[in-house]
Amino acid sequence: MSPNKKRILVVDDDEKHLLTTREILELAGYEVVVHNSPFRTSEVVRKVSPDLILLDVNMPALSGDRLCSLLKGHASLKKIPVILYSSNDEDSLRRSVAEFGADGYVCKGDIAGLRGTASRILTPLI
Repeated sequence: MSPNKKRILVVDDDEKHLLTTREILELAGYEVVVHNSPFRTSEVVRKVSPDLILLDVNMPALSGDRLCSLLKGHASLKKIPVILYSSNDEDSLRRSVAEFGADGYVCKGDIAGLRGTASRILTPLI
């Protein structure tokens, strides 16, 4: 893991989306760690210390928005920005952001939005 690159953890149960998202973010200059299940995510977060967490909303058994709420409930994890990443409609995503404490959302397929959101969150203001 490079100490200079910002690290993003992507959690998605869909292997295709996971790999595509990894490639998009790596090409944008980020170090990307992927995890294919909502379970054990807090352990992965503690192990890799991401600067940003990107959560798929539509995962079986434990949705990404509920997982966000659990992560934000941990004192040691709550300051890590969490972005919901989903094909859900934007109204639904806005409600989830407000209800579950996420730091924003990006619609799947919006590559410019994904890159822009990551850059906005991970680039310090000067």
